[in-house]
This record gives sequence, C-alpha cells and structure tokens, in this order.
Amino acid sequence: MTEGTDDRGPATPARVPEITAEVRDDGTGEISVDGVVERVQLATLAEAGAAITARVAELAGETGRPLPVKVRDPDGVWSLLIHPDGVVDEAPEDEDDEVAATSGPVPAVTTDSAPSPAVTPPTTPAPTPPTTTATPVVEAAATPPASAPAPSTPPATRTRSSDKARDTGQLPTLDDLLAARHPVSGGPAEHGWRAGVRRVTFGTIAPGPGRVEQRRRVASASVRRTLDGPKTVVIINPKGGAHKTTATMLLAATFGLQRGGYTLAWDNNETRGTLGWRSSHTDHTNTAVDLLSALPRLSARGTVRIGDLDQYVRTQPTEQFDVLASDESSASVSNVDAASFRSLHTVLSQFYRVLVIDTGNNMRASNWQAAVALADQIVVVSTIREDTAQSAAWALDSLRASGREEAVRKAVTVLSAPEPKVDKDLRGRLRSHFGALTRAVIEVPHDKSLVSGGPIDYDALHPRTRDAWLKATAVVADGL
Repeated sequence: MTEGTDDRGPATPARVPEITAEVRDDGTGEISVDGVVERVQLATLAEAGAAITARVAELAGETGRPLPVKVRDPDGVWSLLIHPDGVVDEAPEDEDDEVAATSGPVPAVTTDSAPSPAVTPPTTPAPTPPTTTATPVVEAAATPPASAPAPSTPPATRTRSSDKARDTGQLPTLDDLLAARHPVSGGPAEHGWRAGVRRVTFGTIAPGPGRVEQRRRVASASVRRTLDGPKTVVIINPKGGAHKTTATMLLAATFGLQRGGYTLAWDNNETRGTLGWRSSHTDHTNTAVDLLSALPRLSARGTVRIGDLDQYVRTQPTEQFDVLASDESSASVSNVDAASFRSLHTVLSQFYRVLVIDTGNNMRASNWQAAVALADQIVVVSTIREDTAQSAAWALDSLRASGREEAVRKAVTVLSAPEPKVDKDLRGRLRSHFGALTRAVIEVPHDKSLVSGGPIDYDALHPRTRDAWLKATAVVADGL
C-alpha cells in the first residue's frame, strides 16, 4: 500500500488552520488559530518568538506537515516555514507577499488555507526577510521625508545616496548618509525575533539583521569611528530645565558604552550644577574645584597620571564613563573662570577621548565662553516647549552675532519631548527653525524613568529611548 493511501483511496490532507501572530519588543505577543487568540507574555521578544515558534510546530505536528507562516515583529514582516519537529526555515516569497510588504499594512501572520502537500523547505534560505516602512527616530531637519525607507541591502550592494535619488526618485535621508559613511556590518541578527529563531534552531537558520538592527549597527559604527585626537562636545541652552544635564549624561553614556570608556561628562557650571546629582555616587564627593586646587601639587612631579584622577572623578561602571561634578558645597564662594576651565581641559584631554561638557545658564560667564571656544561640536538642547526653545534660539543668535556662525552651522539640535504627547504644531515650527540654523535636528522621546530627576539609570531606559540617543550620538560623532 502506498504511503498516504488506504483501501478506500488517497487520504484526505489534514486541514491547515488559519494562523496569525505578532511579537513585540516588550516580550508580549499573540497567536490566533482560526480566530481563537492565545496571548504570550514573556520577558523578552526572543523568548516570545520562541514560544510562538513552538506553538506553530505543535500545530504542524497535528496537521502532519510544515506550516508556512508570515511573522510580524518590530522590524517588519517576514516568512517562515515551521516543521513539526520545530525546525524553522525561511519560506520563499510570492509576488502578492512582496506587494503587501511594501505597499501597506499587512496582517500579523498569514497562511494559505490549503497549501500544497508537496511544500518543501528551500535548501538555501533567503537571508533577508521583507521589511515594512519604519520612521527613523532621527532625521536631518533640512531633508524632506522620503516616500519610502531606504532598501535594506548588504554593504557590498548598498547604493550611494546620489544613485538612489537618480534611480528611484527618492530623496536620501540621514540614515542613508550614515550608512554610506559607516556601512552595516555583516553577520546574523543579534536582537529581536530573528535572533530568537537563530537560537531556537541552534544556528541552522541565521537570518540577517532587520531594519531596526541595521540602523542600530550603522549608528554604532559612527560612534566608534576613529578620532584624530581628543574631542570636546559642549551642551548649551541658557535656561534651566532644558534637559542639558540629561543630554550630557546620555551622550556620555552612549559614547562610553560604544567606545569602551575614556569618556568624561563634565559639569562646567561656574558655581553649582546638577550633573553630580544625576550620576551614580562614589566614595568621595570631590568636584572640579577640588581637582583645580590639586593641580599644582599633582603637577609637581612633572606630570599628572590617570590614577591621580580617581579621587576627583566619579566612575559610572555600568556605562563606562566618568563624571566630573561642579562645586556642590552650599558654603563655597569659589567660581570656575576661563583660566580655570582651560587648565582643567588641558589636563583632562590627555586622558579622555571624548569630553561631553554641560554648561551653566550664564552665557556671559568666562568659563562658558571658554568651553564654547574649545568645542569641536556644539549641541543645543531644548524641550519641545516655547520657553526653552526660545532660549535655545536666542543662544544660537548670540553665537552668530559674536562671530561663531560656522560653529552654529555645524551644531546639532536635540529636541526632547517633555511629555508623552507633544504639540505637533510647535514641534514642526521648532524643526523648521533649528533645521535652518544647524546641520541636524534630532528628536528624543519622553521616558518616564527620567522624570524623577534622580540618578540616571541607563538600563532603566526604554529601548526606544536608548536607540534615539544612540542615533543622536552618531550624528554628534559625525561632526567630530
């Protein structure tokens, strides 16, 4: 008797259930089997993806055949073929799938109601799944939005921005500019659903990175680029509450994590700033004033050593950067002036590759002026509010009026959302205004972990926030 038949003729193929599914960044998801929804809630996206894969494998065992599935994750939509034994292959795409993936919303996961019994997994799975349109967190302000995202191509075949504009009629975006300068590194996906599939299949299937991970890799390459010497990034806005200190900490943290240390966040307030309060505490309370007082003694041996700085800077071990706080004594009458700043900068730039400097609110202070004069990159920071934005605009006008037109033109603007929802009209006006003055406008989202004003815990940030600051740091790094 031939397999699949009995005395009454060919066996009827088991009905293929209609399946849809989705997995999200927070480890939640759902799988719908013939309209019955089963929810998944695990710790990570990869774990949720593995659980859904196991459930589809169980359904494949019940039907006696591999099930073709389209999976939606935060990076887009892509096709899988899941076997009863849990083996996962990538399924070939048909024309309808391509149209759906590029022209509009797609169901989370779909299957054909009656696939052919002869479906066979491909011997060489296609490495890159289709992706859906994703809005970049950061865009160059003067660049109109593209009508569709840049294609996810490997570095060897990535087109230049000029070729893209000529061939497709699309205007290049900031992502294209970064990708052209810092091509995406190869290798399989390390995050998200794709990485989960690689772990579940023990590396048998190793999909390439999705669109979000590709952008993350490009930004990381930009931050890690070789510098031709120590670089100074100066954060400005002469109004309190503009998120200067937050920007200083998160730029320094991102530089430190990506570059493996040798980054300093420095509070250059002429009297008292809050950078020390937003950092992790150490076993000393020394500040820039104490280091300045110690310089003659430390220099008496002929040179200052890196170990001498340990009792003056506050190491942030998790994020791999140091903090130099401003004077925190309520009884102190000390002021840091221009000469003091330059003395400290001369010493500190011997030991740190990147110095991210928080400034005070007095633009006329000599140490404020000295910091701007030594800046390799100015970053003007503002919340999306009328008052802080007007202060930022006034600061740029003052710099231009004092002969620093070129520094303003090369500056980067960071707009921070003060609430989960922002005024869209104001947001548009600020992007337009600062986009005309500075080389890039970067938006970073509101994050509830930053609201308390206490020490900043980088690991507590939402992944979307970390990605936004990675992109912001990449744009800053490209100006160094």
